[in-house]
Order: sequence, then C-alpha cells, then structure tokens
Amino acid sequence: MSTTDADATSAGSPVESPEPDTRGPWERFGWLMAVIWMIFLIYPIIALVASTAPLAWRVVAWAALAAFALAYITGSVLGMRSGWGRVARPVAVIFPLLILFAAATSPAIGWSALGFLPFVMSYASYGMRGWWHWATSIASVVIVTAVLIGFGGHPAVLPIFVIVVILSVVNSVNVWLISRSIRSEQLRVDLATSHERETISRDVHDLIGHSLTVVKLKAELAAKLVDRDPERAKRELAEIAELTGEAITGVRSTVTGLRASGLAEQLGASRAAIELAGLEFEVDGGVEAMSPAQSLTASWILREATTNILRHAAASKARVAFTPGTMLVDDNGVGIGDRPPSPSSNGMRSMVERASAAGATLTVGEAPHGGTRVQLQW
Repeated sequence: MSTTDADATSAGSPVESPEPDTRGPWERFGWLMAVIWMIFLIYPIIALVASTAPLAWRVVAWAALAAFALAYITGSVLGMRSGWGRVARPVAVIFPLLILFAAATSPAIGWSALGFLPFVMSYASYGMRGWWHWATSIASVVIVTAVLIGFGGHPAVLPIFVIVVILSVVNSVNVWLISRSIRSEQLRVDLATSHERETISRDVHDLIGHSLTVVKLKAELAAKLVDRDPERAKRELAEIAELTGEAITGVRSTVTGLRASGLAEQLGASRAAIELAGLEFEVDGGVEAMSPAQSLTASWILREATTNILRHAAASKARVAFTPGTMLVDDNGVGIGDRPPSPSSNGMRSMVERASAAGATLTVGEAPHGGTRVQLQW
C-alpha cells in the first residue's frame, strides 16, 4: 500500500466496516427511567380499584390508564432519541393524547386523576421543552390549586398539590441547566471547529507558499541552464515535478481532513486503512466517550496517528481505546527508542498545538508492550 493511498484512506474514505454506535448512554438506556417512573401510576390504580362508578366508566378508565402508560413510555423513548434541540413529530402528537387518556379516567376516579399531572408535566418538560414546559407547569399548578380550593383544602388533595408545585420547580431548574449545558457544549464545538478551520487554512498556506517558492527558484535555475547544461536542467525540472506532486498530495490530504465528518467516521477509515495494510486492528470502548467538542480534536489526532503507524511503525497490530475524555492509540511496532519524538518536528508540533488549543494534553511514549502509544487526554 502506498503512502498516498494510506493517507487518502485514513483521511476519511468510505469503508464497509460497521459504523460504531455513537449514541450516548441516555439515548440507549434512558427508556428505563420512563419505565421506572410508571411505579407512580399506583395512585390512580388504587383509586380505580376503589372506584364505585358505573362499570362502563371503570372499563373506560382501565383502558385509558393502559393507553396512557404505553403512550408515555413510547413518547419518552422517542423524545430521548430526537435530541434536545428539536421535538420529533410523534412526540408532539402523543402529548395531547396523554391529556385525553388522563381526562378519560376522571369519571371513574374523580379528582384522583390529578395523579397523572406529574407525568404530563415531566413529558412536557423533557420531551416537548421550551414554552411547552412553562405552559404545562403553570397550567398544572393552577388546576391543582383550583381543585384544592374547591375541596376546601381536602387532606387527600394536599399531597398532590405539594408534588405538583415541587415538580414544577425541579423541572424548571433541570430544563434550565440542561439547556445551558447544551449551549455551552455547542459553543465549544463552534470554537473548536473555527480553530480547526483556521489551522488547516494556515497549514495549506504554509505548504503552498513554501512549495511555490522552491518551485520558482528551481524554474528560474532550469531556464538559465537549459542551454548551458541541459542534463542539469532536466534534473531541476524533474525535481520541480516531484515537489509539485508532494504539494498536491499534502493539500489533498489536508483538505480531506477538513471534510472528515466525525470521530466515528475517522475510526472506520482508520480501521480500513490499517487492515488494508495487513495489520490487526482492535478497538476498546466507543467514540461516545468523547464529547462533540473533544471528538473534533480526537478525530484529527487519530488520523495523524494512523498515518504514522502506516509510515513508520513497522507494526503488525494497532489498538485504539476510548474512555471518558481520553483516547489511546497503541501499536506494537519498532517504538520510539530511548528518546521521545522531537517536539520540533512538524507532525509532532502540529499534534501538540491542536491538543493544547482544545484544552487537552498529548503524550507520545512507549506502549506497555512495546511499540508507541499516543495518548490524548482532557
């Protein structure tokens, strides 16, 4: 496999290997919270068991309660998968159904149907979000207050009143914290992306500027030598062609890195490049261990580390490991010997600068079982 092929493949070419699961733990297992929350339906269930309403209303109430539970779990799962920034259409459709199912139980259990309010409030806060949270929270507090006053402060209504008021405050704080955290993370991603683009632009500028300067000097020399020393002029022209080819390869590699769409894609591309070169490739952990802002830098470091393994390591195996905030890239090749790589080398300096700009530390040293280890850690 040629160096150019290795660079192009490691930089993000399409691969056939399975794409890693980039879903976070909340997206994969958050549905358990919706299921566990169902335990609080015990209060409407107790009221329904003790109900003396006509049989028809009780049957309707049982059916509505079952439909409410199913709709709530379904909507909660879909809401978690849709991400915080947007509301999936099915989630929005389910919301009025929840209210309808809860209201359908009231002829059988009366004011005990207020026990559905905490579910509706939480669904609006974490599934619908935005003004839906505020509208639902305020409406719920108003409704339960009106019922409490209407029943003259009945002791059985008071616990629901307290729960609704406390939940409205807790949900409001949580929604604010989550929204603020997401905005902060998005700002970090935007800043990291901006810095990445500036760095790549600088790299391309430096590469082209240096190459064109050398090409200009050699072209002028070849023009002077074409009559006096044709053989040397031919050698200069051959070197110009070689320099031009190297510059084109470098620019192509850098621009391809800019187009790389993410850490998951780069991991797949690295796997394809390393396995195509006949090396064994192992992955521990998943890319979800890195935040979106961290993934930008980790993707670039992984691409450079892959290129170094293919060019210099003479290895038979490579390993990438992810833990929260940390990425390790190991190989079992010749290693770095007694001296670490020089920080003044172009590749090493660029990797260190990118890591530092992202608030991370890059360490290059000997792997535990020989070879080289590249560690990126926040």
